[in-house]
Amino acid sequence: MSVKKPALKTIFLTGLLVLVPFAITLWVLGLIIGLMDQTLLLLPDKWQPVRLIGMRVPGLGVIVTLAFVFLVGLLSHNFIGQKLVLWWEAILIRIPVVGPLYGSVKQVSDTLLSSSGEAFRRALLVRYPHGDSWTIAFLTGAPRGDIVNHLQGDDYVSVYVPTTPNPTSGFFLMMKASDVIELNMSVDVALKYIVSMGVVAPVNNSRHSHTGPLL
Repeated sequence: MSVKKPALKTIFLTGLLVLVPFAITLWVLGLIIGLMDQTLLLLPDKWQPVRLIGMRVPGLGVIVTLAFVFLVGLLSHNFIGQKLVLWWEAILIRIPVVGPLYGSVKQVSDTLLSSSGEAFRRALLVRYPHGDSWTIAFLTGAPRGDIVNHLQGDDYVSVYVPTTPNPTSGFFLMMKASDVIELNMSVDVALKYIVSMGVVAPVNNSRHSHTGPLL
């Protein structure tokens, strides 16, 4: 029995399926490394690697940036470092324009990066953009301030609905907690599902989602 040879088109598409993800990964890594290498420009001219060793070393900026972040984190963990950070922040807050901007950015970063926070820790299923369709969202917290005075009668949660295939843009919504379904799915898996436009389907680990309170 003769084996049918694959068509040239099939072979070509197979090659694309192998190379395209690899090429895109290299491209993204190149952008990240190139961007982080730009941090070397902040060094004094006499400390530039080109001056010291006579050549440009790709990726050196990544090492320098990671080492600097680690050093700042290490210093901020002791008493003196914490006092210096508070002193520096007190100066920034008093600067017009810079102060409000820094305060807003710090509040968002503290919320997102805090290990004890609830922001972006849970994947949800919500009705959007209308009642007959569903999409994946992420819990960001609960409404605060004067908004709570206008949302009486029900418990509300704040959610972020990312767009596809770029999850860094999206929509911020406040929805009734009873209209939100918490998924038995990690945030990483949910992001892969969103970015792939539903192609990379998550594994069904359980028939039921979490039913406990969201906040």
